[in-house]
Amino acid sequence: MRRRTVITAVGLATPLSLLGGLETALAVTPDPSGSPVPLDARLATARALFDAGRHTQLVEDLPGLLGDAQHAAEARQDVDYARLSAAYTLAATVLNKLGAYRQSRLVADRATTYANISGSPLAAAAAARELAAVLRHQGQEAAAQRHIETAVARVEATGLNNAAQASAYAQMLASSAYTAAIADDRDQALAMIREAARAARDLPGQAPPGRLFPITPATIDLYAVGVHWSLGDAGAALEAGKGLHPAQFATAERKGRMHTDLARAWHLRGRPEQAAAELLKAARVSRSEVRDRPPIRQIVTDLQSSHPRTAGVRELTALVGPTR
Repeated sequence: MRRRTVITAVGLATPLSLLGGLETALAVTPDPSGSPVPLDARLATARALFDAGRHTQLVEDLPGLLGDAQHAAEARQDVDYARLSAAYTLAATVLNKLGAYRQSRLVADRATTYANISGSPLAAAAAARELAAVLRHQGQEAAAQRHIETAVARVEATGLNNAAQASAYAQMLASSAYTAAIADDRDQALAMIREAARAARDLPGQAPPGRLFPITPATIDLYAVGVHWSLGDAGAALEAGKGLHPAQFATAERKGRMHTDLARAWHLRGRPEQAAAELLKAARVSRSEVRDRPPIRQIVTDLQSSHPRTAGVRELTALVGPTR
């Protein structure tokens, strides 16, 4: 068996060689790969890997992508800096998902720096969202809230003159609501999620391909589930999610996230059978949404420890593996 390193104490393991390769790329920029594929196409492919839950392949591919994006940015063109920021933002996204918060903080800082150099408010918003996420995970909720609120204001200052800007604004309001909920700022969280719903009401039910912020009204409802369970209100979370269904979401990652957020609400409510059922649905759509995310693995651990005979728990263990 290959030697593996555990990122967190809840059972997540990432191959040492893979994470080490990415860490090396962060310390010493890789040489250009020589790939003839344009960076935009490679960024789209990398994002598709994330959307499909193929985290291992994405982590393998990121060093080459970061190296080529860094090399391209030596031309000092704004668009190249924006692409470099996008590559670092995607790296931060997957590292946050995996629970590798130390590495994610470094990557999110770089994404923010290059976005600011590029002058793109949308690239800056995407980077700010990931930096706020890692700040939350590091226990710096107030700093995360200030950071995301600044990003909301910057997007709003664009004038929201096109669909891409409107989508970014709705996304940042939703992220602000979730961040406020994690900080236990109930009034701000509820105000922001209502404002996000208003901002998204005219957006299409399925985002156009390639949209930087593929937000939809259903995505806002899913954020509302997260806001309410973060505030400790399982009943409100389940009410917010009662109209959600997988067909509203275009990717395996979002479909899986819908089920795991509902599972968190049921777990908070003290309903292990319903929590296990949602986690099973998530694992069938995207096993990595359950297997690779530390908070979700913790729910699986709790179910295995406290409710081993509950319907669905044994099947869940078979799908995602034991957590200890």
